[in-house]
Amino acid sequence: MRKRLVAGNWKMNTDLNDGFKLLKEILHNVREPELKDCDVHIYAPFTHLKIFHNSLNGSGITLGAQNCHHKEGGAYTGEVSAQMLTSVPVESVLVGHSERRAYCGETNEILAEKVTTALANGLNVIYCYGETLEERESDQHFDVVKSQIEEGTAHLTEEQWAKVTLAYEPVWAIGTGKTASAEQAQEIHAYSRKVLEGISSASVAQNTRILYGGSVKPNNAGELFSMEDIDGGLIGGAALNAESFAGIITA
Repeated sequence: MRKRLVAGNWKMNTDLNDGFKLLKEILHNVREPELKDCDVHIYAPFTHLKIFHNSLNGSGITLGAQNCHHKEGGAYTGEVSAQMLTSVPVESVLVGHSERRAYCGETNEILAEKVTTALANGLNVIYCYGETLEERESDQHFDVVKSQIEEGTAHLTEEQWAKVTLAYEPVWAIGTGKTASAEQAQEIHAYSRKVLEGISSASVAQNTRILYGGSVKPNNAGELFSMEDIDGGLIGGAALNAESFAGIITA
């Protein structure tokens, strides 16, 4: 049975002082027994990672980064490599978030390389994918989901899949207050497993966790997480409030 995962993506929010205060509030609100039934990740800004590692060490909460470069190193001013992250140390990294696809022009080809580089440096990966409102309204959402999963991850071996989690995030439901219904989310999650089986194996499709991301809150998390193929959430805005984040973990 797939263990639930709740991952908080802080995006470009909080300076170091406010971030450290929020982290302490989260540690106070998240109960230790819940960590036995649900994995919890925090994806913090680069500037916070070293101090957060020291605070989270032994807490049961995994520290992650929001991005890494697709190359091992070199003349890429302002970028952060996977090797740099593992030296913090960081355990996990987000790849392919819709905001980076949209604002930074990250293609499936680049993201496939990022996944490879991150795994080669010992990082776990959450690979994000999902359609825009225009793509859904024009009935392209299944094709978009299929191409983003296939082109970004089809090269992975079964052994590598053990370190990869998928996160379906309908772009039209991120930061808009709109949320895909539990049934809409389940439909895409179930379809994603069929895509996984096609590019890898039935075992990978069955064992890979798939998260839902898109305006998840304590009052809708329970219904979403009760769906057969939804294994937790990639949380944005609600992850910036300790009580809300804890409430989603409880759900």
